Amino acid sequence: MQTPEHPYKSLPKSAFWRTAIAEKHYADFSDLSEPLIVASGAKIATAGSCFAQHIGRALRSRSFQYLDCEPAPHGLTPEEAHRHGFGVFSCRYGNIYTVAQLLQLMKEAFGQIRPMDPVWTRDGRYYDSQRISVDLVGHDSAEDVLALREQHLSCVRDMFINLDIFVFTLGLTEAWRFKQDGSVFPNCPGTGPGQFDPNLYSFHNYNYPEIASEFVTFRERLKWVNPRARILLTVSPVPLTATASGKHVLPATVYSKSTLRAVAGDMADKYDDVSYFPSYEIIASHPMRGIFFNPDGRTVNATGVELVMKHFFAALQAGDSTSHDVRKAEVDAPQASVSPDTESNQDDKLGLICDEEKLDAFS
Repeated sequence: MQTPEHPYKSLPKSAFWRTAIAEKHYADFSDLSEPLIVASGAKIATAGSCFAQHIGRALRSRSFQYLDCEPAPHGLTPEEAHRHGFGVFSCRYGNIYTVAQLLQLMKEAFGQIRPMDPVWTRDGRYYDSQRISVDLVGHDSAEDVLALREQHLSCVRDMFINLDIFVFTLGLTEAWRFKQDGSVFPNCPGTGPGQFDPNLYSFHNYNYPEIASEFVTFRERLKWVNPRARILLTVSPVPLTATASGKHVLPATVYSKSTLRAVAGDMADKYDDVSYFPSYEIIASHPMRGIFFNPDGRTVNATGVELVMKHFFAALQAGDSTSHDVRKAEVDAPQASVSPDTESNQDDKLGLICDEEKLDAFS
């Protein structure tokens, strides 16, 4: 009787460190991501941390149908539109760093919750507490802020209903919450608009079970309003600007990214309609020797961004998405505009909008 061969005999070269990494230059690394089948005309939306903005720009510069559900009003220059958060993501929500904030946005967009602390003030002006990075000058009254937020939430609803692929970049585990209802913010009050009060706000560092549970709930709600939707998860390789955990920022960063990476990988393994793309590994893993970071050891240089995009688009493959149980949903919603190839050169000249980087002013 012939003894069966052990499993390692038939593994591809990509499964072994020596043949996949040690004997190759980083520019020759291949097959880092499983293929993501994209049907012709599939509408792609983006959200997440600062690094997610690179993906949106790259999608716009190629022949993909990138959703822009909250376009800039007429009369703004590209620079002005970008500065006020238009075209940065698929809606004008600014940075969404945590899964908790993403789930909260979905619930609010579909009328299931109303956060109790929606408006912050500074110097007599009123700001949307959920997106102060795109609201630079504030408004005359709280009523103006709330009216504009309703318009924004309508755009978010349209996005979730109309998208085919939702690309979400997980950025942080740390967040600040309103004690009375647990609503989460992208910023700590007082670091911009708002005033910090320890009786009202508390720091929270989300752990694996919390993040996984909130993602499962988000996915279920997304599939309920849009059965054909698929999710592509990435993890931002950008370290924390600052930590309120009481720990050194280096181990705090490793905890945050490790936790997010574990959640992303497990969700991709658990659900056929969830995929993972390794932008974190491409930039931050030790075979890259840190060469894709700028001298600050935190921000990613242009070469690193280009390498991530090379692998990202190598993973996207044209095909029939019905093989991934993607079905055409019958929905009664206005069609969002798409931008297959617009102003890509202009995008390259615009910097990233990043709420977290404002914390560096307090160092």
